[in-house]
Amino acid sequence: MKQMGVISVEDLSVSYERKRVLSNIYLHLQAGHIYGVLGPNGAGKSTLFKAILGLLDTASGEIKVNGLPIEAVRKEVVYVPQKSEVDWSFPATVYDVVLMGRYPHKKVFSRLNAADHAKAKAAMDELGITDLQRRQIGELSGGQQQRVFLARALAQEADIFLLDEPFVGVDITTEEKIIQVLKRLASEGKTLLVVHHDLSSVHTYFDQVILLNQRLIAYGPTQEVFVEENIAKAYGGQLPILHQLGVIDDRK
Repeated sequence: MKQMGVISVEDLSVSYERKRVLSNIYLHLQAGHIYGVLGPNGAGKSTLFKAILGLLDTASGEIKVNGLPIEAVRKEVVYVPQKSEVDWSFPATVYDVVLMGRYPHKKVFSRLNAADHAKAKAAMDELGITDLQRRQIGELSGGQQQRVFLARALAQEADIFLLDEPFVGVDITTEEKIIQVLKRLASEGKTLLVVHHDLSSVHTYFDQVILLNQRLIAYGPTQEVFVEENIAKAYGGQLPILHQLGVIDDRK
């Protein structure tokens, strides 16, 4: 009997303007893991996230989250987009943004209560941004901005986290803090998918890997999947560069 996952993707294909971006993707992802979503530019990593979230039309396939369509479980899923997708001029403070994580739990016209504010403050404390709570989000550094959006994700208390390039433009202290939080969430049974580009940190950050290049190259435990044969299939002509950078280990 086929094992169903927290996220199940069956025969997913996506096209943009008649150009196929993802083809015949099958995934069954389990709780309690951090999945590194890897592949070259244009591989379809962000497209996979948006398909899971129901944000785009698919050419074929079916996606279930906890056995249900995304519309039925949306508050259980939190999405941290790429920084380029955020309007940093929007007149919102850090505290405003973190509080937004509580809205999926509220009914229409319901007001935020003391418990909602307490959860937002706890999330800011964990990410070390409490002293920034009255700052406008556009005034922050790249690392501070990423901490704010991760704090919003924590405030939502979701079970599934989709993070699109959370380490881009952050300082090493913030990167270490983010991965510490992600590992805690995984230990609590959460499911985390992280689009990532720094291949040298894959073995340290992720216990599972999804390798994409418009099709699924491989997925599963990092030690088994993130090997030279699969990396070569995913990255093709970039392989010599990856060798020079020491990303690929020649051990079998």
